[in-house]
Amino acid sequence: MVRSIIGGKAATGVVRKSAAKAVQSRPQSPPPAVQRVLIDEGSEGQRLDNFLIGLWKGVPKTHVYRVIRCGEVRVNKGRAAADTRLALGDELRLPPVRTSPAAEPGARAPAPPREFPVVWEDEALIAVDKPCGVAVHGGSGVSFGVIEQLRRARPEARFLELVHRLDKETSGLLLIAKKRSALLALQDQFRRRETGKTYAALVAGVWPASHKVIDLALHKTLDAAGERHVRVVAADHADGRRSISLVAVVAAWPAFTLLDVTLKTGRTHQIRVHLAHEGHAIVGDPKYGDFALNRRLARGEALPGQRFERMFLHARRLRFEHPASGEVIELEAPLPAEFEAMVAALGPSKTSRTTI
Repeated sequence: MVRSIIGGKAATGVVRKSAAKAVQSRPQSPPPAVQRVLIDEGSEGQRLDNFLIGLWKGVPKTHVYRVIRCGEVRVNKGRAAADTRLALGDELRLPPVRTSPAAEPGARAPAPPREFPVVWEDEALIAVDKPCGVAVHGGSGVSFGVIEQLRRARPEARFLELVHRLDKETSGLLLIAKKRSALLALQDQFRRRETGKTYAALVAGVWPASHKVIDLALHKTLDAAGERHVRVVAADHADGRRSISLVAVVAAWPAFTLLDVTLKTGRTHQIRVHLAHEGHAIVGDPKYGDFALNRRLARGEALPGQRFERMFLHARRLRFEHPASGEVIELEAPLPAEFEAMVAALGPSKTSRTTI
């Protein structure tokens, strides 16, 4: 059976059942002489080093690895390697460490709590409709994102982790795991390409309806500022990664085409680079787009009376197997209001498909 959810919570609602969980205490500053931690289902399956890095906020990674190598961290009374996978019920004996946030260089102020529109939620996962302009997580030049804000809004949640990513400029469906078992199962589906991810994209020009598959290798680089840049390379390029996008025309006008793009691979900026390379950049794309057209749209010159100032790319459909039940879930997020206004301003389409 396939359950489809469009722009709202599942009819079954949020499952609130909770199993008995061991309490995981976090060290304070100054920490106790020795700390004992029991691994619960939220940490089950995590590597020891990653668990400690997350637990010991502000402690340098070099120190974390040193205490593991020296045997100061014990798992079930025995020494353990950094890559040891933790199991439910494991007991950790931890040495005293100083975890003052002030000890962490460049420590950021706490993210403001924020909830996001929920499309689906149960005991294993949350699917939200991420707005444009919000990063999914903090990083270079970004203090916080969806995951940090959601954790602050839900202090009682023992585990919240991103299953996948969306660009800051892209809106739409984003999955967040509430259990480590769900995280690992869903990420495995993404790696094995067993999920279905479809995006709505408005591009410049008339896309040829017969052009349905883009199979071009991509190469990602980082500049000195840590900014990502992606370009198409030859299939035999040493650093290229094969990337496949399936394209279907939804509606067409003399100067624009609305597309459904389904990813068969999930490379950084894949849709944006693939479409731009084919000569049909996404409207409003600030990195790979038609900058002159973007300026005219933002000023209301390209379409009289209609200003458009963001990238027209929206993760509108997501299909996956539920990590607990195995049920096939298909979620949909409606086009944002500004997208609908843009489509309406373009007028009647010469070609249309009733899929969105």
